[in-house]
Amino acid sequence: MGRLVVQEFVTVDGFAANSAGEFTAYELLEGGTAEFDRSQTEWLAGVETMVLGATTYRMFAAYWPTPAAEGEVITGPLNALRRHVFSRSLGHAPWGDLPAATLESGDAVDAIRRIKAETTGSVVLWGSLALSRAFFAAGEVDEVRLVVMPVVIGSGRGVFPADIDPTVLDLTSAQVFDTGLVELVYLLRPAREW
Repeated sequence: MGRLVVQEFVTVDGFAANSAGEFTAYELLEGGTAEFDRSQTEWLAGVETMVLGATTYRMFAAYWPTPAAEGEVITGPLNALRRHVFSRSLGHAPWGDLPAATLESGDAVDAIRRIKAETTGSVVLWGSLALSRAFFAAGEVDEVRLVVMPVVIGSGRGVFPADIDPTVLDLTSAQVFDTGLVELVYLLRPAREW
């Protein structure tokens, strides 16, 4: 049985997207992220599948399977993952010259349960805040990896749904990387286990 990991880049003031729902804070970072990229490559060795919402899929597919990403350390491991795209509007989900992503157009929670059951490694969800909120609400998220960027944007959309059931996060790792990135890794523990 696979584990669902939600990895989100967040600003110091806690936002994963701006008020328009766009992820632009990463572009404000100055300097390279070589240390973080190497760490991601090591972590991706234990990841088998990625799940994305339609908007994040479009952003990823426009870059990762293209020649523009060839120099990136994580391109190979990322492109080697099985891909599932959750969308009711897309008719197909190509991934450059690589096999297309599997489209999931039915109930998202049923789909993630099936994907986890079919997976032995980790399943990672990047971006896709509406999708991650559905998974948090259903109790399907097993781990959260927050990559805190030294950026403040003042307002926006957070990672967790406002109506989430009380949840204790057990910190398992905290690591500082170049450009001031800090990755915090948490396991989720529902309130009933407090």
